[in-house]
Amino acid sequence: MPRTEMMKEKGLTLVDAINEALYQEMERDDRVVCLGEDVGLNGGVFRVTDGLQKRFGADRVVDTPLAESGIMGTSIGLAMGGMRPIPEIQFEGFMGPAYDQLTNHAARYRTRSRGAITVPMTVRVPVGGGIHAPELHSDSPEAIYAHTPGLKVLMPSTPYDAKGLLLSAIRDPDPVVFFEPKRVYRSYREQIPEDDYTIPIGQAKIVSEGTDITVVSWGASVFECLAALDKLPEDVSAELIDLRTIYPIDQDTIIQSVLKTGRCVIVHEAPKTCGMGAELSSIIQEHCFLHLKAPVQRVAGFDTVMPYYKLELEYLPNAERVGEAIVQTLSY
Repeated sequence: MPRTEMMKEKGLTLVDAINEALYQEMERDDRVVCLGEDVGLNGGVFRVTDGLQKRFGADRVVDTPLAESGIMGTSIGLAMGGMRPIPEIQFEGFMGPAYDQLTNHAARYRTRSRGAITVPMTVRVPVGGGIHAPELHSDSPEAIYAHTPGLKVLMPSTPYDAKGLLLSAIRDPDPVVFFEPKRVYRSYREQIPEDDYTIPIGQAKIVSEGTDITVVSWGASVFECLAALDKLPEDVSAELIDLRTIYPIDQDTIIQSVLKTGRCVIVHEAPKTCGMGAELSSIIQEHCFLHLKAPVQRVAGFDTVMPYYKLELEYLPNAERVGEAIVQTLSY
C-alpha cells in the first residue's frame, strides 16, 4: 500500500514491509495472485494483506475455504500454469494438511518433469512463539522444510530484509517457503527504500562484526541475541550473523566468521534435537575443527511441545540464556 505519513516518519514494521512488497509486485506483474483464509476481505489475521483485495480485486486476492491442502494444491496448479501464486497458511501449525502437496509435489516437479515444469510459488507462513497464541500457533518448523530437497526456506528478522527477500522469492522459479516471525511483526520499525529492491536468496547478513565469538541466529531470536550482546563486557567482541535464508545455507559467511573467532553459539526457537543448529554445528565441525577453541553451543527451544502462554517465554531462548552460553563458550 502507499505509505502513510507515519510510515514515512517512523519507518515500516515487518507487516508494513511485506504488505508493500506484495502491493508493488502485484502492480508490476499481473501473474501474481494471493490466496488463503481471510486474506482478502479481512486483510489476513495479522493484516499483512490489508488493502490488497480492494486494490486488485477478488480474482487476484482470493479468500479460500478452510482447507490448507486445497490452498496448496490450487497454488501448485496455478504456478504450473504460468501464474506466480502466493498462498498464505494462516499459522505454521496448519502446514500439516498441506505437507503432502508441498513436499511431494511442489518440491519435486522440476525433477519429476526433468526441468520441463517448475513451480514458482511463495508460501507465506507466520511462524514462532511469543504472542500468547493457542496450541498449533507457535512452532518453528523450519528444519522440516529445509530437509526437503526442492524447497528454498527463508526467515527474515527485519522489515528491510523481509521486503527484499520476499521480492526475490516471488520472482524465483522454484517454490519458496517464506516464514514470517510473528513476534516481531510490529515490534520493530526501520526506514527502508520505497523503490523496488531485492536481497539474494542464500546470503546471510553480518549484523555486527567481532573477533572473539560468532553468534548465529535467525527470525525473532536475532533480537534476543542483540540484547545479549548489549550486556556483554566491553572487552568482548562478538560477531552476530543473521542467517536469513535457512536453505540454501550461506556456509561461507559462517565458516569465515568461525575461522576468525574460533568460537560459536547458535540460537533458534525450534526444539534443539535435529534443529537447524545441529546442521550448522556439523558444518562448523567439518570446516573449522582445527580452529575451534571451544565446542559449539546451541541455545534453543526444549524438546517438548510448545507450552501454553504461561510457560511460553520460559521455553523460548532469551537474552539471559544466550548471554550465559556466550560466557561459557568464551571461558572454555
